[in-house]
Amino acid sequence: MKRKIAALAACIGGLSVSAEAAVFMDADWAAQACKAWNANATLTTELGGDRWAANDAGRGFKTIQMYREACGPDSKVEISITNQDGKAICSRGGAVENKTPNYKVDYLMHATDEHWACMGKGGFGCGAMGAMMSGKLKFSGPKGEAMGVMGPFNGFLKLTGEVPGDMESCP
Repeated sequence: MKRKIAALAACIGGLSVSAEAAVFMDADWAAQACKAWNANATLTTELGGDRWAANDAGRGFKTIQMYREACGPDSKVEISITNQDGKAICSRGGAVENKTPNYKVDYLMHATDEHWACMGKGGFGCGAMGAMMSGKLKFSGPKGEAMGVMGPFNGFLKLTGEVPGDMESCP
């Protein structure tokens, strides 16, 4: 009897957790992605300073906006990155606030759910170089800059798979 009650409690607990999970690439998901960015030493350290984060057009931030193609560009979310003491720190994640991105410093990325899942797992051909060259990841932004930071950029793509999110519905 105790086993049945424990199993039922585990099921109910599992339902409440999944019911509270963010939708993949909604504003809540982007806030969690921001926290995950800051916990990732590769992203904060290797993208910090003049190498990437400081290229912000003098605004003090750069943004990465992203969306799922199934949900359309109106569903974009963004993370905002600032260069703080030589580290690339995510200062905000959520709904789009940068309404006029400067694609000399900012990024817009989109892909199918299948391709986001592959990039999030780091699957074959879904690393930064493979995703960009094959067209799995479509983006606007400074392509030369992106090519120069392929290693840490792989960490960002994998981060999209590390932050839980439901792909069954759109934001």
